Formats: sequence, C-alpha cells, structure tokens
Amino acid sequence: MRRELVGVDRRSVIAAVAAAIGGFSAWRALRPSWEAPLPTPANGAEERMQDFRDALYFPIREFLAGGNPYDPAAMFAHWPVRQAFNLYQPYHLLLHAPFALPGYRVGAVAFALVSLLLLVFLAVLAAGHVRAPLVPGAIVVAALLVTSQVGKAQLYVGQVNPLIAVGAAGALLARRAHPGLAAAALALAWLKPQFGLPLAVLLFVRGSRRVAWGGTAIAAVASLVAVVPLVVGGGGVGAFLDVVGRNLEHAGATPYGAVDSPTAQRVDVAAVLFRVTGWLPPGAELVALLGVLAVSAVLVRRLAAVGDRGAAADLLTCLAVVVCVVHQPGDVLIAVPALVCAAVAWWRDRDPLLGVAVGAALVPFVHLHFADTALRALLGGRASVTADGVAVVVAWAAIALHARRRVLSGQP
Repeated sequence: MRRELVGVDRRSVIAAVAAAIGGFSAWRALRPSWEAPLPTPANGAEERMQDFRDALYFPIREFLAGGNPYDPAAMFAHWPVRQAFNLYQPYHLLLHAPFALPGYRVGAVAFALVSLLLLVFLAVLAAGHVRAPLVPGAIVVAALLVTSQVGKAQLYVGQVNPLIAVGAAGALLARRAHPGLAAAALALAWLKPQFGLPLAVLLFVRGSRRVAWGGTAIAAVASLVAVVPLVVGGGGVGAFLDVVGRNLEHAGATPYGAVDSPTAQRVDVAAVLFRVTGWLPPGAELVALLGVLAVSAVLVRRLAAVGDRGAAADLLTCLAVVVCVVHQPGDVLIAVPALVCAAVAWWRDRDPLLGVAVGAALVPFVHLHFADTALRALLGGRASVTADGVAVVVAWAAIALHARRRVLSGQP
C-alpha cells in the first residue's frame, strides 16, 4: 500500500510540474497571435502567424470575394502576403472560413487557441495509444510537445498541421475498430495532398482499403463544393488548370520550396540529397516518392502478415509520408502518437535500430533556438537547415531496417 501511495504521489508531482511547464510554454507560443502586427505591404517579412496570414486568412478572403486564391498573381496583387497559397485541398477554404470572417487579430487568436487544443488532443491520443494513465500521460506529452520546436512552430507561424496530425493519428488508430471514423480522419489529413496521398496509399496496402477509399472520397466530395465556383468564376476547367500549373511552377522556384534550394528546410529525400551532396539527378523527386513508398509499402504489408500491430508499422508509415515528398521539419508532428509508442517499445526492448529511429525522429523537436545558434556557429548555416532533414531520413531508414529484421524473423 505504501509503495502504491508513493507511486501515485510521484505521478501527481510529475503531472503537476509538466502542467506548469506546459502552461508557460503554451502561453509563450500563443503570444505571437495577438502580438504580431496587422499585415501590411511593409511588414511582409513578419514571421509571426505568417502561415495563418498567407495560407488561411487572405486566401479565404480572396475566395469569398469571388477570386481564385490558387493564382499567385492574384494573391500578391490583392493582399499583403509574402508566400503564394499552395495547393491545399479546396475544402480548406470552407472548413477554416470561420477564422477569416472576423477581423485579422480575432481570427488569429481564435485559430491559435484551436490549434493548441488540437495539440493537446494529439497528446491525449498518444497517451491513450500506449495505455498510459490518461490524464498524467497526456499532460506530460502535451507539455513536451508545446515546449518542443515542432510544437511551438505550429502556433508561432499559425500552421494547419495540428489538424492534419490529428487526422493522420485518427486514421491510423481507428482504422480497425472504427473504419468510418478513420475515413473521416483521413479526409482531414488530405487537407495537404502531400500528407493525404502517401498516407492513403500506405493504409490501402496495410489492408485498410475502406479507410483509404472512404477518406479520399470524403475529401474529394468536400472539395468539389469549393472547386465548382472557382471553375465557373475563373472561366472553365482549362483556365482553372492553367492556374494550378502556375501555382506549381511558382512553388518549385521559391527559396523555401525548391528542391534544389540550398536554404530550404525541406526534409524529404530528394531535397536532403541535394543539400548534402549538391547533386540532383533528373526526376529525383519522382524517384524518391516512388522508391520510399514502394519500400515502405512492402515492409508494412509484411509486418501486417506477421501480426505486427504496434510501433514499427505506424512509425514507418508516418516517417515514409514525411520523407517521400516535399515536407518541412514541422510536418513530423503527424508521427507523435507513433513516436511515443515506439519510444515505449524501445524502453522495454532496448532494440538498437528502434532506438536510432526514435532518437533521429526527435531531432526536429529538440532543434530549439539555442541549439540552432550553436549548430550555426559550429558548422554554418547550411548544416542548420539540413540537420533536421538528415535526421528524419535516417529515422525512416532505421525503422525500415528494424521492420525488415522483424519480417525476416517472423517476430510479431
């Protein structure tokens, strides 16, 4: 009895300390939403809430005004944005419209608060996935998450990744017991196609065909509601496809998005290969996409065949999504529940490859400002923008090798 009481007290103390740290970190992460200046052409370089500004508020305003936010020329001409609106699913323009209807600051604060709640919910999913005591487990994971660089970045720049991460986690965790719910969750992950497409493919290969098809169909039907007025108002299907082409051309030439940009922070295989070697073979992005998906698909399918339903398959799925096609360091947020599960499995088994995968996948989370300053001073700016990408690719390779060993041994 005494040991049980000591254990309960210890958990309570840990949870209380984590709650205090997490609350302070959350407050600091939310501050940019009300401290950032109102957007003007003169402060386009402002990073606070820049994704909310460029990828949500003003694109939706353009859409509601009857324009086409996917047209870079229209967005730069009509609104004080720094980045063009990328090819988010059109339903994004409807789903997030409530945040663009009020004034900018009200919308920014409301969006940041909802994003924080989504991060907390992601922590709840992670704690529940490893069957930890739900409340203290969720508090600890949430505190670590909002204190990490990945978690803070979501709120600092106003990204939509918390919603996508919850969607991806829901699709993976509910795919067996609640396939209908998992399909709806996958539809949320489709908000950015570079998440939705590879995730749907890997879910299909893992046997969740109803989830893969259902989630894709829900996202497509929801997007039609927004696509129809864009096509009709923009002069037809041909004109709309021309806009899509211009959007892709613009995205492929930006310093932050181009695969051959030495300053981009992309973490996908093709971009990392260029920053590490300076070499980019023809068709590298397509080869990376197909290669990573093919290897990962074979391994997750064989893991399913030997009865694996745990950390390896989910972490391999999430990391494959991130390294197969254009992604930024913060996109590893989708791997949080799988990463927590893998960390617990490593603590139990001390498997070296699993440990490498978990440790490398954590690099973007611990790449805080002081760590970045030290890295830049020691190795230079090129290393700073490449470290996360190298780590995430190493994490994918390590979990793939771990999965292969388990498949060959027939170990569930």
